[in-house]
Amino acid sequence: MEEVNIASEIASGSVDFSFLTLFLRADWVVKSVIIVLILSSIYSWNIIVSKIIRINRLKKLDEEFDEIFWSGNSFNDLFETFNYNQSDPKSKIFCSAIAEWKKTNADTKDLKLEELNSLKERMLRTMQVTFNKESENIEKNLTFLATAGSTAPFIGLFGTVWGIMNSFQSIAIAQNTNLAVVAPGIAEALFATALGLFVAIPAVVAYNKISSDLSKYFISLETFIDEFTTIFFRQLENK
Repeated sequence: MEEVNIASEIASGSVDFSFLTLFLRADWVVKSVIIVLILSSIYSWNIIVSKIIRINRLKKLDEEFDEIFWSGNSFNDLFETFNYNQSDPKSKIFCSAIAEWKKTNADTKDLKLEELNSLKERMLRTMQVTFNKESENIEKNLTFLATAGSTAPFIGLFGTVWGIMNSFQSIAIAQNTNLAVVAPGIAEALFATALGLFVAIPAVVAYNKISSDLSKYFISLETFIDEFTTIFFRQLENK
């Protein structure tokens, strides 16, 4: 009876094919797929926007750090300056190394070669631990974009297959191959596919872009660790 009513509505041109109507007319499986995809899209965009803002802020903090670090001040003065900045990973890496240096009881100019090598190893280990913690924190939730980009089309495809199955059932029940009978079910199915692509495409593009930007930033941190270590121990050796 429902199929007959839909067919008559299509014939009269009164059937509503808006997104809301397609959702309300769908069965519970297709509705579940649509809800999952909508929630995934909202969460993906939340991650995308927050990561873009975070990356821009990190770049700004990085420029400010380099300007102060290369100004020629002593390591003690730089430590006092950067120790108050708890939002910049490069500052945290630098301060962790200086804090490890300050734990050395003896005067560093009196340290033997073996002791200098031991200090260097401890400072490098401390900076690496700090780097790992900061990189993990920056990359938090980023893998969701990759997951959404790879799975959303298949979730939408599942909704499509289910909707088409319902359309075939409508044909069997109504014993009518008229397109008007199956049009609503097909529309619901294609809506799930379109929504899956709507989630996946921005997620994949954003993931690639954000991953590329973060890789460049992490390389700059690793380069700083090498440069700082070289400069620091060169100064110690020249004392």
